[in-house]
Amino acid sequence: MRYLSKKNRAILREMVSTDFKIRYQGSVLGYMWSVLKPLFLFAILYVIFTYVFKVGKNIEHYPVYLLLGVVLWNFFTEATVVGASSVVAHGDLIRKISIPRYLVVISSSVSALINLALSLLVVVTIALINGLRPETSWLMVPLLLLELFAFALAVAFILSAAYVKYRDITYIWEIMLQAGFYASAILFPLQLVPLQYQKWFFLNPIVQIVQDVRYSAVTHQTITMWDKVRPIFTIYPFIVIILVSVVARIYFKKQSKFFAENI
Repeated sequence: MRYLSKKNRAILREMVSTDFKIRYQGSVLGYMWSVLKPLFLFAILYVIFTYVFKVGKNIEHYPVYLLLGVVLWNFFTEATVVGASSVVAHGDLIRKISIPRYLVVISSSVSALINLALSLLVVVTIALINGLRPETSWLMVPLLLLELFAFALAVAFILSAAYVKYRDITYIWEIMLQAGFYASAILFPLQLVPLQYQKWFFLNPIVQIVQDVRYSAVTHQTITMWDKVRPIFTIYPFIVIILVSVVARIYFKKQSKFFAENI
C-alpha cells in the first residue's frame, strides 16, 4: 500500500517463503504442481477446442495462444481467491504481532506472482518448440504483467477486507470468476464474436491485458483494444485499475482497524 521499509521487506520475504513451504508441504511433486495444474487444464481445453470444436484452427500458434490465456487467468484467480482469505488465514499472526496488515495481502499476491513466473517459463518453452522466436514486442509483456498484478492486488485488498466481516464473499467471487473465465476470451479468439459485440469485451480490463500480451508475444492476429475503440478510450482499463486501487486503499485502511477483533 505504501513504500516498504527494509524491515517490512524482510517480513514480506519470510511470509512468502513460509506460504510456499506450507502450501506444498507433504506433496511429492512440491513446487511442480504450480506448473502442472495449468498444464493439465490447458491439455484438456486444447483437445476440446482444437479437435472437437475446432475453435483455434485459424489462429497461428494457437496452443501458445490458449496456454498463455489460461496461465494469466490462473494468476488472477489465485491472487484474488487466496488474497481474499489472507487476512483471516493470518489472524493469529495479526493478533499476536504488530505488523502492517497490508503485508499479508501482498504476500499472497507475490506468491501467486512467483507461480506465474514458473508457469511462464513453461509457456516460453512451448512457444519456442512451436516455432515462435523472441521479438522486440516481447518487451511489452513485463509492463502488461505489472498492470495485471496491480489490478489483481487491488481486488485482493477489497476482498480480504470484506471477507473479515462477510464470509460469503469468497463464494460470490468464485461464481463471478467462473463467469469471467468465459467472458474474458480466454478459450476462444475474439474473431469468433460478432463484430458489433467485440468492443464490449474490453469493458473488462482482463481482456485488454490478455489480448495485448497475446498480441505482443504470440501473434499479431490478436484483436486488441486499439482495433475496436477510438484512441482516447484505450485509457479506460487504466482508469478502472486506478479507481479500484483507490477504493482498495481507502476501504482496506478503514477496515483494518477492526481486523484483530473481528477475525
